[in-house]
Amino acid sequence: MTRFLLAAMLGFALPAGVDAAGLLHPFKKVRATDQFWAEGAAIGDFNRDGRMDVVSGAYWYEGPDFQRRHEIYPANASFKRKDAAGGEQTIPGFEGALGVNNAYSDCFLTFTYDFNGDGWTDVLVYGFPGKEVGWFENPKGRPGHWQRHVIFDVLDNESPAFTDITGDGKPEILCCSRGYLGYAEADWNNPAAPWKWHAVSPKSDYHRFSHGIGCGDINGDGRLDILDKDAWWEQPASPAHDPVWTRHAFSFAPAAAQMLVHDFNGDGLNDVLTCHDAHGYGISWFEQVRANGQINFREHVILPKDPSPNRYGVQFSQPHAFALVDMDRDGLMDFVTGKRFWAHGKDGPDPDSNSAAVLYWFQLTRPARGQAEFIPHLIDNDSGVGTQVTAGYVSNPHYPDVVVGNKKGVFIFQHETRKVSNAKWKKAQPKPQTGSQ
Repeated sequence: MTRFLLAAMLGFALPAGVDAAGLLHPFKKVRATDQFWAEGAAIGDFNRDGRMDVVSGAYWYEGPDFQRRHEIYPANASFKRKDAAGGEQTIPGFEGALGVNNAYSDCFLTFTYDFNGDGWTDVLVYGFPGKEVGWFENPKGRPGHWQRHVIFDVLDNESPAFTDITGDGKPEILCCSRGYLGYAEADWNNPAAPWKWHAVSPKSDYHRFSHGIGCGDINGDGRLDILDKDAWWEQPASPAHDPVWTRHAFSFAPAAAQMLVHDFNGDGLNDVLTCHDAHGYGISWFEQVRANGQINFREHVILPKDPSPNRYGVQFSQPHAFALVDMDRDGLMDFVTGKRFWAHGKDGPDPDSNSAAVLYWFQLTRPARGQAEFIPHLIDNDSGVGTQVTAGYVSNPHYPDVVVGNKKGVFIFQHETRKVSNAKWKKAQPKPQTGSQ
């Protein structure tokens, strides 16, 4: 019996995850727009009404139904297409699923933060790789566009992060720039001024379309290290005068996306999880192992690096975005990813480009001491991810939702839970397929 048939028997349109408490975890799909404005989305209460909103590209969408949108900056993009009668239509947004040609947006990732400390959530926009970064100041309910503050001039990498690298409780921009790996740091007395760049590597071949970046404490010294697809860089005891960080070579992947750092198997050592190829196949987690004081990693494949399905019968290409989240609130960190829809267009070079744009959460389980296994649960099969996927509390205060912005539009997947009988709970458990990987 396939998981799709089982879901139909249980009364759900799509398979849903089941946790150890016997709760099903289906998601209600809300489509805020079918227009393409960005490859990412984020969450924030922008009007301070106590209900969470969603931002993607030039618009923020007002919760709880996300059907009313507000323009943050000029939404001037549009394209032409033929209608059924052969006439020409002008469609708002960049050309994505509503068109046929390949196009890119001017917003690859979006983050939210109260930059100026006025109590109103602002919006940070990472534009096209290689371009500048700016944050938009919340006008506190006043009409009109939000004031833009350009804070960094060249942001490279397709999966840059916004996180606290220095441990001061404030976020930095983690990225590459002008051939270096590093981060940009604000003067929080004047966060609208240009941020200071800190290179952690010598100049190398990092460029605007570099793949794979992340951070986490690899060696357990309490300081966050930085990862790229070929190494992890050890943060020194003192970052004063911007020393080059110690590089520890390890080939994680040829074309990673976000690199998640977490102790997945519970042995006290942080591991790494990412994709093998953001435009191809493969997802793995890398178990940290130590011998004679040396740090190394042992790869465990979650999705194969070729079109074959994994042991649960799941496979998809282009897993270009990852989010770490405890989806079922069992104390173990799961992750969300999916297929980036038309990364290089309908007829692009990416394998399996036109298959279903799936979105999954992978449930972390620990079958035995020191082990980790990820069970895939389908959230949706007609949305996917962009270069970013966001998990957080939007509609459900108890369980995380998932937010996506990409070439199919803007989606909010509202997390629901339903109790089922023991018999249905057992039947709903995803099971490895005989003879599969």
